[in-house]
Amino acid sequence: MKQTFISLAVAACCAVTGSAFAAMNKDEYKAEKDKIEAAYKADKAKCDALKDNAKDICKAEAKGKEKVAKAQLEASYKPSPKHEADVKKAQADADYDVAKEKCEDLKGKEQSACKQEAKAAHEKAKGEVKAAKAEAKAVEKKVEAKDEKSSAMGAGPTTSPNTTTSGQKK
Repeated sequence: MKQTFISLAVAACCAVTGSAFAAMNKDEYKAEKDKIEAAYKADKAKCDALKDNAKDICKAEAKGKEKVAKAQLEASYKPSPKHEADVKKAQADADYDVAKEKCEDLKGKEQSACKQEAKAAHEKAKGEVKAAKAEAKAVEKKVEAKDEKSSAMGAGPTTSPNTTTSGQKK
């Protein structure tokens, strides 16, 4: 059930920022960011009608949804492997925060087991984020090495003090 709700939250985030996935200019980026913030405020306002832990869960879901949407927006505005990893991290953190709040409804051993399960899932997700970031760095290094090789090969002819750029003697 936890995963179903989280999947629905992610789908809602994607629906809110769906138009942000196309290439965008700075004004479109700002407009999408404003939409995300407005959606967060509306979601948070809905939480005020709730009581006790349901209110805390609602607020955690709203905050997580906002963080994920902002990370997705950044990844679509400036695509890079690092930003994709940031999206995964935001999702992992949001899932963990909501799961911890949901555990508060339980008592004793059930609560302890719930929190351990949430922490284990978070640690696994953090490991995947770490791997994604390492992969992003490796790709970045390959691109830099390729750029350096290309610029070294395309540096043009070298000239000595007694020749022109076309290689003719002065």
